[in-house]
Amino acid sequence: MDDCGSHANSCLVWHRRQLTNREKSAYIQAVKCLQQKPTIYGVGTAIPGAVSRFDDFHGVHISQTMSIHFVGHFLPWHRYFVATYEKALREECHYTGAQPYWDWSIDADKGTDYNDSPIFDATTGFGGDGSYVDAPGFFVVPGHTGGGCVMNGPFVNMQVHVGPLGSLTRNDRCLTRDFAAEIIYNFANTEKVNGVLSKTTFTDFTRAVDGEPNWTAMGIHGPGHFGVGGEAGDMFSSPGEPLFYLHHANVDRIWWKWQSGDIQQRLLDIGGPVKMMDYSGPNVTLSQPITLGLLAPDITAKETMSILGGPGNLCYIY
Repeated sequence: MDDCGSHANSCLVWHRRQLTNREKSAYIQAVKCLQQKPTIYGVGTAIPGAVSRFDDFHGVHISQTMSIHFVGHFLPWHRYFVATYEKALREECHYTGAQPYWDWSIDADKGTDYNDSPIFDATTGFGGDGSYVDAPGFFVVPGHTGGGCVMNGPFVNMQVHVGPLGSLTRNDRCLTRDFAAEIIYNFANTEKVNGVLSKTTFTDFTRAVDGEPNWTAMGIHGPGHFGVGGEAGDMFSSPGEPLFYLHHANVDRIWWKWQSGDIQQRLLDIGGPVKMMDYSGPNVTLSQPITLGLLAPDITAKETMSILGGPGNLCYIY
């Protein structure tokens, strides 16, 4: 904590349910502000379809999707990505809070009334499901209930500009959601989280977070995407859904909780494939490059290992 100096108290990350209604509103207004700020990419750049600063983050994720999932640097990359997004909310949109997280295990453990979660409240949350579409998108999630445009809440008129899949050209469309409660109930509950936390090496831990890319053996990462569905369920284009950042803040929180179980050892523990699902190939090391394009300076995985200062510039606490 001392490594963070005077910044520690200003970098707290709060649980979404613990925010006051005013704090919830402030966060959502900051996100909408970022959606109005002009892009630093745009026509003639690597992300030609970007219109806003929100799109810049969306596009960077799309452009790197095949190299940042089912790899050993999945968690470091997304930790840096979410922290950089929070920094933009603060510095460009005068947000004075912190990046909240969505603890989906609370909703999973209830086993019912998923749509009534506070996170989906139309007034104080992010709004609810999309309208029902019989066969939405590129694949249909089992038990889906929506698939169309979001029907209520602060992002009901939101325009998504890049994607789907790997497309970086402009493609204006509504924000879609396709709730699938059973995915959350079955794969995001406390028992599943505790199983992940029980792993003794980073390689086993990150593999358990990922699970397998199917509907029967997914880890705890997938449910936060597929349980919301629509834009969030597109592996490339999921940051087009504002809830992406609360979901990944929670994944990061779980990683930090695991690290804190043996902090001296686990601040240095990394592994897993360099290339997607290449589990018999080379392992990621602490020197693995982490790049976010124009969003932030290039760093290494080592610089993401501690959120309390250290070799990197991350400074927050859960």
